[in-house]
Amino acid sequence: MKNKEAKSLEENEKCLGCALTSKSLPVLVVYEDDNVCCFLDHDPFNEGHTLILPKQHYHYIDEMDGETINSIMHATQLVSKAIKNLFNPDGITICQNGGKFDDLTHFHMHVVPRFENQPFAEFYTDEPWENEKLRNKLPFTRIEIAEAIQHMMEQKL
Repeated sequence: MKNKEAKSLEENEKCLGCALTSKSLPVLVVYEDDNVCCFLDHDPFNEGHTLILPKQHYHYIDEMDGETINSIMHATQLVSKAIKNLFNPDGITICQNGGKFDDLTHFHMHVVPRFENQPFAEFYTDEPWENEKLRNKLPFTRIEIAEAIQHMMEQKL
């Protein structure tokens, strides 16, 4: 194995995002394809808060091939539609934090349903959210979103 490949493999073994997309750690998957894995955030801002990660290890979007980027955007569209249909938010915020702000050490996007009078600055505070009810509902929310996405996929066939 080449040194570059060995280093990449070693980095991936330490990457939280890689462990999540490979399901080495528990995740509540709502959608996946060959390139991406989408699962509920374990500490949701609102019901339906979903993370979208490429299955291959990347830090930044500018490192990705076009097929992976297209898969990320397609998954973002599916997840957003499911969230809109199920939870009727006033809006959806899609964001990505990179570099030092990337707590997964792996490219990921957040798809976050938002409601009126809910400042998004709260998303970036270190204060814990009052979301115990949402965390307890995560297995049910996963089923709802996954079924909604599956239904959308079947309708396009």
